[in-house]
Amino acid sequence: MQPPALLLMLLVAVLWRCSSIGSAKEMDEIVAEFIKRTILKIPMAEMMTILKAWDFLSESQLQTINFRKRKESLVHDLVMLCEEKHANVNDAALLDIIYTQFHRHQKVWDVFQMTKEPGEDIDLFDMKQFKSSFKRILQRALKNVSVTFRDAEENAVWIRIAWGTQCKKPNQYKPTYVVYYSQTPYAFISSSRLRSSIPLLGQALTVASKHHRIVKMDFRSRYLDSLKAIVFKQYNQTFETHNATTPLQERNLGLDINMDSRIIHENIIEKDRVQRVTQEIFGDYPQPRLECAQYKLETKFKSDLNRGILAERKEPLRCLVKFSSPNLLEALKSLAPAGIADAPLSPLLTCIPQKRMNYFKIKDK
Repeated sequence: MQPPALLLMLLVAVLWRCSSIGSAKEMDEIVAEFIKRTILKIPMAEMMTILKAWDFLSESQLQTINFRKRKESLVHDLVMLCEEKHANVNDAALLDIIYTQFHRHQKVWDVFQMTKEPGEDIDLFDMKQFKSSFKRILQRALKNVSVTFRDAEENAVWIRIAWGTQCKKPNQYKPTYVVYYSQTPYAFISSSRLRSSIPLLGQALTVASKHHRIVKMDFRSRYLDSLKAIVFKQYNQTFETHNATTPLQERNLGLDINMDSRIIHENIIEKDRVQRVTQEIFGDYPQPRLECAQYKLETKFKSDLNRGILAERKEPLRCLVKFSSPNLLEALKSLAPAGIADAPLSPLLTCIPQKRMNYFKIKDK
């Protein structure tokens, strides 16, 4: 081998080595920034709880941190500890999952339902196999994708997916979160602007959980626990029951003592009927928390008269009605007893838990 050729090979090797070291350093900086941004989001009142749940930093390491410092200084000290322990992207993503679990109401969650083929037997579920299959499907289809899992209560697994492209690394700051309960056909997915990723995500879920089809339900809310309670019909168990069970006759009806006794009697009977009907529909327990219900109406104008502009209109009439409340089902439950609406309410309003949907499309038959 000629000396110039040998020198060239040595130069290439040195450059490659320097490039590798630079990439490793750059990755450390990316992870440090990722951890820093996540910790900055954590309220101080929850800081210790979330860090302990993360279980990356030891108890003795956490004791070296002064949590009474300014938050910027505190974050710097925590990031330095993470760098000493050589935290990687998966460690940082796990911290982000834990933060999101504490603040799940900051996301809007869509419910997806999966189905099996008719007559197909139920397979034994293996969580380890599910995770491996799910991750493998995504990574085969997409070169740059980051997948992190965290087991939760009730046989649930939280999945965090950071999407990239064939040319770009995963964007850790715009992930998709999935909550899947093993041996059920339901998955809860945080709403994302990356709609192009939903088909691939659905494919990974169906194959990994051994289903054949997945559809997005017309059911979404910020309150993940309420969605879960309604889907699994557990709201009478998940939510505490009312302690106030005073009989209707013993409650203060706010009636004028000088009122005719027959009117009082009729009012008591009517209030008793309203209370009974309301309880039959909603139950005697606090309602799962949903913030809205939306109804899209599409109908053709119908009239016996052959006059008027609308009578000749070929396009259907469309309108959108949206009910909003901090706790919509509790608000609906209180309408009839408060005298604001007749009992029973319209089935379109009371069917939300039974139909497991709060986005409706109403069309002519």
